[in-house]
Order: sequence, then C-alpha cells, then structure tokens
Amino acid sequence: MTLAYLGLGANLGDGRQTLKDAVVCLAQQHTITVLAKSSLYRTAPVDADGDDYFNCVVAIETALAALQLLTLCQTIEHHFGRERTYRNAPRTLDLDILLFGAEKIDAEHLIIPHPRLIERAFTLVPLIELDADIMIPGYGRADSYLPGVASQRIEQVASCQCPLLARARKATGSEISAPGELSKPACS
Repeated sequence: MTLAYLGLGANLGDGRQTLKDAVVCLAQQHTITVLAKSSLYRTAPVDADGDDYFNCVVAIETALAALQLLTLCQTIEHHFGRERTYRNAPRTLDLDILLFGAEKIDAEHLIIPHPRLIERAFTLVPLIELDADIMIPGYGRADSYLPGVASQRIEQVASCQCPLLARARKATGSEISAPGELSKPACS
C-alpha cells in the first residue's frame, strides 16, 4: 500500500457539494482507503479563469500504481462532468495526485510530486494541515514554501451549512457545534 495525497478542486456548479461527493466516491473504491481530509478552502483562481474554487486535500492509502491512480482520478472527474476544453479551464471537478509515497515520477502524462504543488496555496495549505512536517520528494519541507504563496487568497470554509444551526449561532452569539461537526471545518 502506498500513502498518497490528492488535491481536489471545483469551481463550476456546486463545488462544495461536488468535493464532498468526490471524497465519498474515492472512499467507495476498493483499491483506496481515505485516511484523512483537510478543511475545505475557498480560493481565487491561479493562472485560471472563472469563479473562486473550493479545494481540499485527502490522504489515501492505495494498492494502485501511480498511473492506475491517475486513470481512476480521471474516470471520477469524467463521472462528475469534467470537460477539458482548454488548459486551466473552469471545472466541475479536478483530482490531482500531489504526492505518491516518496516517489518522483516524470512520465509523459504524470509528474509527481505535482509540478505546481509548491506554487499554490490551495495545495500547500491543506496538505500541511494534514501533516505539518510533510516532506516533498526532491524539494524538502512543504511548509518552507508557504512564504512564496502568501499573496494568494485562501480562506477556510465552514463545513456545516445548516440554516437552523446558523440561526441558532446568530441568536445566541455562540459557536454551537452541529452533531459531528469538528472544531476545524472539514471537507466532508
């Protein structure tokens, strides 16, 4: 089994719900075990068009080889309506393999670590949330790249959108937790 990290993003349709559904879809694969998921983040597009993105990162264990995992990710993207009309086009779902164990891969259709991992707050911040000491093969500690992405807008999003909970919080002025709600919002 290999420990891998996947970056998830969406900015077409209900991106928040799409990411939740995509995590469930990943968890239903018999070749994957979802170990952890980061908080949900809203981010400005970087070198891309369209509305803000919703992003998160999941840690998985998989029996798949890296290219098999890529194929599975692309199948799931297609299932969620992903169209590749042009590079960095807005998308219903984007699943990127950020890290695959300690492997460094430079194949025609797959580069690991993800070639822009250290340049994007929307991958670094949730990745470091899952493992504060994570090392990126060939680059070193992930947190050492945070100053380089400090100018990119990224904001953590509350996971619970229950209108009754929101009204109760407003009425009491308190942080009431929903059943199962973590103290840190999660991409769930």
